[in-house]
Amino acid sequence: MAQICEGRVVIVTGGGRGIGREHALELARQGAKVVVNDLGVTNSGEVSGQGPANEVVEVIRSMGGEAVVNGADVADWRQAEALVRLAIDTFGRLDVVVNNAGFVRDRMFVSCSEDEWDAVIRVHLKGHFCVSRHAAGYWREQVKAGEKVDARIINTSSGAGVLGSVGQSSYSAAKAGIATLTLVQAAELGRYGITANAICPIARTRMTESAFGDAMKKPDEGFDVNDPGNVAPFVAWLASKESRDVTGRVWEVFGGTITVFDGYRREQSVDIGKRWNAAEVGPAIQSLLSKAQPLVKVYGT
Repeated sequence: MAQICEGRVVIVTGGGRGIGREHALELARQGAKVVVNDLGVTNSGEVSGQGPANEVVEVIRSMGGEAVVNGADVADWRQAEALVRLAIDTFGRLDVVVNNAGFVRDRMFVSCSEDEWDAVIRVHLKGHFCVSRHAAGYWREQVKAGEKVDARIINTSSGAGVLGSVGQSSYSAAKAGIATLTLVQAAELGRYGITANAICPIARTRMTESAFGDAMKKPDEGFDVNDPGNVAPFVAWLASKESRDVTGRVWEVFGGTITVFDGYRREQSVDIGKRWNAAEVGPAIQSLLSKAQPLVKVYGT
């Protein structure tokens, strides 16, 4: 069977565990050369001293693939720059960035501290920005030099970012920002041959096990819809040349199901052709809401 990512050079952030690990392995199976980035932190972001990316690289090499380890903090501007440079210096090019690194610090909104908020926003939203920004700069320079670019940014949002999740205000806000960032990247970077898509994976990870408990347990038999490996084939396809016409989309991947989100649209409106009187607003709003689609429930409600 053909390897759809043959010769592609891919950075996978947070590639040492969970979904990121599965991305890195599947990309390697599909012929990609992989930079496996992982800082080796706990689920809440503390440095653990472990190096899970090394094990992933060893597995890839044992399969006959090519991979290298990187331990950069993706939300540090200079370290992210060095990460992109490592891919280019090691493999001669860079074709794909898979932004996956992140952690959670679950709190109800009224209990969330400033430090917890900043830490989660930093690793998810700024982490996506830093790595993608340096990669996009590299690709733009290639285009200016007359080279043809067929590059990919694959971001990781979440159902929490699209629908919200009780007890995860910082995480939901960061993931919502990532979804919208993806739309802007797609609009701005297409001229350089760069596509941008976001995935909202549903799978068993350290994050989801802590939030959803028994619902994420592996079944004794049958298809394990929560296996993190279920998401990886879709990411490998997005990373391939076959996906060049797909950009600016937010996708949910769960088990064997792929869903495209249909984002905010102007659905119902009323225009009276003049400035509103405050007393007139209420009846107009009630009329609009009676015609609008019902709200999708927030996770946890």
